[in-house]
Amino acid sequence: MTTTSHRSPVDSIWQPLRRPLFRNRLIASAISNIGSWMQDTAGAWLMTALTTSPFLLASMQTAASLPVLLLGLPAGATADLLDRRRLLLFWGGWMLVVAIGLSILTLSGWVAAWSLLLLTFLLNVGTAMNAPTWQAIVPELVPREELPEAIALNSAAFNVARAVGPALGGLGVALFTSVLMGASVVFALNAASFCAVLIFIYRWKRAPWFTSALPAERLLGSMRSGLRYTRFAPAMRAVLVRAFLQTFCVSSMWALLVVVAQQNVRRGAWGYGMLMGCIGAGAVVGALLQSRIRRRYPADGVVSTAAIGFMVTLLIMAWLPSFGALLPALFLGGMAWTSTTSSLNVCVQLSVPAWVQARSLGLYQMVFQGGMAIGSAIWGALAEHTTTPFALTVAAAGLAGSLTLTRRFPLTADTGLNLAPGRLAHALSRAAPQVMIEPNPEDGPVLISVTFRIDPARAAEFIQAAHELGRVRRRDGAVRWDLFHDPFDPARYVETYVVESWLDRQRQIERFTVADHDIRNRVMAFHVGETPPVVTRLLLARRPAASPR
Repeated sequence: MTTTSHRSPVDSIWQPLRRPLFRNRLIASAISNIGSWMQDTAGAWLMTALTTSPFLLASMQTAASLPVLLLGLPAGATADLLDRRRLLLFWGGWMLVVAIGLSILTLSGWVAAWSLLLLTFLLNVGTAMNAPTWQAIVPELVPREELPEAIALNSAAFNVARAVGPALGGLGVALFTSVLMGASVVFALNAASFCAVLIFIYRWKRAPWFTSALPAERLLGSMRSGLRYTRFAPAMRAVLVRAFLQTFCVSSMWALLVVVAQQNVRRGAWGYGMLMGCIGAGAVVGALLQSRIRRRYPADGVVSTAAIGFMVTLLIMAWLPSFGALLPALFLGGMAWTSTTSSLNVCVQLSVPAWVQARSLGLYQMVFQGGMAIGSAIWGALAEHTTTPFALTVAAAGLAGSLTLTRRFPLTADTGLNLAPGRLAHALSRAAPQVMIEPNPEDGPVLISVTFRIDPARAAEFIQAAHELGRVRRRDGAVRWDLFHDPFDPARYVETYVVESWLDRQRQIERFTVADHDIRNRVMAFHVGETPPVVTRLLLARRPAASPR
């Protein structure tokens, strides 16, 4: 497998800002994120005025995260199939309408704990459907070599919003004598913040950086191909496992901070906003240091060190919950948070090709937020039935346990691979076959076989290389792959694989990247025959329907 880097040096983390489209997107995103964090803070504090149940308080985090758990993959598949600009306009409008509705309902005094949870859920349905598309357009705005810096800047802007938004949200609630009045104003400001994104998207003249020459997949087929890709992509599997474990435990920090602030700090909505702002401030510092950290340390080391930082934060929240101790602890937690999210995001975006990028991001965000949603509910229930310090301590112990899986699931993103499309006019470096009868695109299944002549002395090397190629075949569309050996002819090996239709076979060829062709060429190099390997392509012969009598 080729590991030569294709990245040219980048001057600094600020280089992507020289590109107007990316700069405008960043500004719009920052404005919208400030509004969203104001909304989260006001919503959480409003819930404390509506109920004292730790479970319902923690469920606000679940309502924010659960939509991504349910919709992350469909959102990514949709973004890979449909026009991304129209999707962003639709879901931006959805969030605008829901935020306005929540503001009116709160101002009228009709809001209750369960209606607040429902509208928070609906608002985050829009976020879940919007997020993979919003992330996937970044490679359309900057060159690939600037992508890590662009992601770091996105993280920095997001966390500037995290630092400013909660404080503004807490202050917005505190300025009014009524929590309902203050929360309704904050919700209205969040609705207004969506306008920045809608204006940017409306004015954006999109030029897609990857288009398929083949008919689009159906939604369910697109989702299946995204799951299949992840199953046979070790780098993606490692990211998903590590993301879930980390977020599952760290969700206790987000879910129970409002309980700690209310029961121990006792400084009102403004104090809670300040604590949330400390997390954001730490996250901003961590984001600005990411470019330097990434050059010095591997992603594995960064994510594992962040887990240790989270452990310290959770233990201080549990056993030293004073305002003075929480400020630096949450700052550390913010640095750990952005180091984790930025590292995992870079691993995803630099280790998948363009055709599956939004689906991979959707699946990653689904697992990431799924850990947040499930963890928040579990830690909230545990705190309600025991104590908050006990729940936070168990979460810290879970982070310690997750460190033992680092070697089993290493974050080895293939950032040096050339994932540009490597389409050829034929699949195996030989003349395209003459098709006597052009198949219908939906005809299938299709059985492809490749017959090799291999030097028996090199058989073990060939088998190892062939199985690596088999992983690529299955990742890109094969529903079955096998390698057979002729017991009567030690030099004869036959590779077979099945795809569901003739169109899926064409998609499989189109999805081959330059790096995949390197793997294929290495397998072909083992062939010792005077002619190229024999390739056959067979359609399933279905029994003809019986003629009516």
